[in-house]
This record gives sequence, structure tokens and C-alpha cells, in this order.
Amino acid sequence: MIGTRIIIKRGSSDEAEKPFWISFADLMTAMMVLFVLVMSVALLAVTKTVSEAERKKAEREQDVQRLLDKVEKAAAPFGVTVDRKRQVVDFGDRARFDTGSYQLTRDQAKLLRAFVPKVLDIARDDLGKRVLKRIVVEGYTDQRGTYLYNLNLSMQRSQRVLCALLDKPGSEERPLEGREQEEVRELFLVGGYSFNSSKPTLDESRRIELRLEFLAVDEARPKADVAQGNFGVCAI
Repeated sequence: MIGTRIIIKRGSSDEAEKPFWISFADLMTAMMVLFVLVMSVALLAVTKTVSEAERKKAEREQDVQRLLDKVEKAAAPFGVTVDRKRQVVDFGDRARFDTGSYQLTRDQAKLLRAFVPKVLDIARDDLGKRVLKRIVVEGYTDQRGTYLYNLNLSMQRSQRVLCALLDKPGSEERPLEGREQEEVRELFLVGGYSFNSSKPTLDESRRIELRLEFLAVDEARPKADVAQGNFGVCAI
């Protein structure tokens, strides 16, 4: 009909003013929540890693002390002591050298051949394999003489220990088995220290010690790549 008005229905003014995109404030809030979530997960992972490392370190220290306990117990019947702080086997008066000499007496060599197999037993068990890396034979001198002379003398004293271990023993002694000889070659390292770490007296300074070196966390004992047997003889 003429004059009839057409009425177009519109939504309310509130609906027309609602934006289609999320507001900037809501976007920033969502991003902040996501950031906090990611950081929480990362922090949890780092904390777990640190805690695991600390646990392994504590377990290693306990194992080291347990191994020192076993060495100390094995050393006691021989009159040998263990310095736990320095982690060394100290033979004291049982392994002194004469001035300028690198020769061991018969009794000293016999003591070494009797004691070292006890240490090898400890190194061979599960605890030893887990923490013991090597055994360094350290020779020392007193402060008389030049540095280089004493350095050479200390090396000779250390070498003499290995010679005594691998030498043919007396008839009343048990010789080292083939496996034990191989273990000596793999585990024992010769070191000379001239007159470093001297003792209060000259006699006490002319000595040998066995220093125990331990594996780091998750470190495996290195395997010596050497031919079997063929030990030869000592030339000194």
C-alpha cells in the first residue's frame, strides 16, 4: 500500500558495539599465563636435574668413604695406615729408603707383595669398579740434593715398588697370579715428587705412598689397551 512504512529491525546498540577481535588486554593476559606455564615447566626440569646431580654426588662420596673403610681395614694387620683426608696409603716405617737409595729391603718387598693383593681384591669388587680409577705409586725424597736429582730418585723409588710386585717372590710367598699382574699394570701409575710434601724429619721424607684416585660421577674406569703378559724384568 501507498504510504506504508517499512520497518527494518536492528539489534540493540550493545550488540553492535561488541568487537570481533579479542581485546589487547585479554591477549596479554593469555600470553602471560602461557609464559608462566612454560617457565614453571622449565624450572621444574632444571630443579629435577640439579637434585639428581646432587644425589649422585652424595652417593659417590658415600661410596668413596666405604672404599676407604675397606682399605683401612685391609691395611691394619700390616701396620699400614690410611690418610683419609689425602686419600693415600701411608706405609710409614714399613717402607723407608736409605739416603740416596731406591732399593727396597727383602722385608719391604715382601710386605708390598702381601698387601697389594688385598687392595686388588677391593678394586675388583663392585664398589671398587664403581669408584676407584687408579692407584698412583708416589715416591718421595728428603730435601738434600738438587731438585732434578731427587726427582729422578723419587721416580726410581716408585718404579722399584712395581718391580717388587712383579718380581719372582721367595719360596714362602704366594706369587701374584696372572690376573693380578694384569691388574697391577692397568691400575698402578708411577709418580715421582722429589722433595715435595716433605715430612718433619729426613727419614720420614724418604718414603713411598699409594694415592687412591677416584672416578667422577658417571665416569667409567679406563681400560688399558696393552698386550697380555710380556712384563719383562726390571733393569734397576
